[in-house]
Amino acid sequence: MRRIRDFTRFFMPRLGRPIVPAIYRANFLHFYLDIAWFAITAATAMSFVGVFITRQGASAFQLGLLSAGPAVVNLLISTAAGQWLERQPLEKAVLRTAVFTRLTYLPWVILPFFLPPAAQVWALLALTVLAAIPGAALNMGFNALFAEAVPGEWRGFVAGRRNALYAVIFIGVTLLAGWILNTLPFPLGYQAIFALAVLGAAMSTVHLGLIKLPPMEKAAPAAPSKGRRLRWDLLRGPLGKVLAALLIFHLTLFLAAPLFSLYMVNDLRLTDSQISFGTAVFYVAMLAGSLSLDGLARRWGNQKVTALGAFFFGCYPLVMALWRSVWGFMVASPFGGLGWGLASGAMINWLLERVSPTERAASLVWYNLAINGAMLVGSLLGSAGGEWLGVRTALLVFGGMRMLSALYILKRG
Repeated sequence: MRRIRDFTRFFMPRLGRPIVPAIYRANFLHFYLDIAWFAITAATAMSFVGVFITRQGASAFQLGLLSAGPAVVNLLISTAAGQWLERQPLEKAVLRTAVFTRLTYLPWVILPFFLPPAAQVWALLALTVLAAIPGAALNMGFNALFAEAVPGEWRGFVAGRRNALYAVIFIGVTLLAGWILNTLPFPLGYQAIFALAVLGAAMSTVHLGLIKLPPMEKAAPAAPSKGRRLRWDLLRGPLGKVLAALLIFHLTLFLAAPLFSLYMVNDLRLTDSQISFGTAVFYVAMLAGSLSLDGLARRWGNQKVTALGAFFFGCYPLVMALWRSVWGFMVASPFGGLGWGLASGAMINWLLERVSPTERAASLVWYNLAINGAMLVGSLLGSAGGEWLGVRTALLVFGGMRMLSALYILKRG
């Protein structure tokens, strides 16, 4: 118990603000432990799946499908998932969708025992698409749960600490994963780190289930929208400007995403340990950005912090492609980590502060549609651009587009 109290004091200091009520402190702790365990999954399965299927012979098109497949599912079911969430108790809906989403990690561990390399690639793509079905509701539900369980004045603080904790765990687990991959033969090493991913996903889900809305925040499930699947009127208000900016940013994000594994494995010829070390450097910088998030957001606002993060994130592919060596990858990694530490925490808070609580559910449906539309288009165009322009040239172009998106967020968002 003493260690838990010390952990709580570190991540929830007063910083000159009123003491948070005990019920909020309990929820904050579970939000932190949720992300701490999920960082294990992210540092293993999510980080190395692209490298794994590349080593199993995946094409640029298949790497694009890794993002595009789930995006198609999200686009098809987002409105239905949003309506379903409106009729469910929020905590239970998040827990159920988390369980079904994360069960799909289990088969990852045993696929190499039963399938040849080409079939493993397609099986992993199929499992990723399957996970997106409950995952669409989970993403929207979690954002709504975060908004309800964390008071507005504490959202930047909690988001920054979550990202910081995520980065710390991610760094350690990434280095461990690199050691495992270098120690065990292929593909046994990947099976071992995928088993760690299952553990992380399971424990993260436990802590999601322990988050409880304060009694004052609980309400009966909302009645289904009266025949209106999408609130088009919301796009004429502040939400429309924020969504346009985030859509452009995520489009540039996913244009480059399918190309990194190809560039690192085929062009730079990086080993698994070099990839894991560079990824650890990325998350050291993310830690610095995350710890700065609350202070920067209070000083400049979430919009400007999102723009700053997008700018640094644009440097990531540019530096990597300009400096064509393992050192270019290492130097680029801090830019990417710092940018993501700022942008990932600020952008959802920027969205939430622009919409009223009564419009939150409908706004999150639009957010989910925008992000997944960008994921679909960006992933497919990015892989096609890599084949047409060449991977290195495409990374240079897409990095420049990321910087332009940062300018758009700053000026037009």
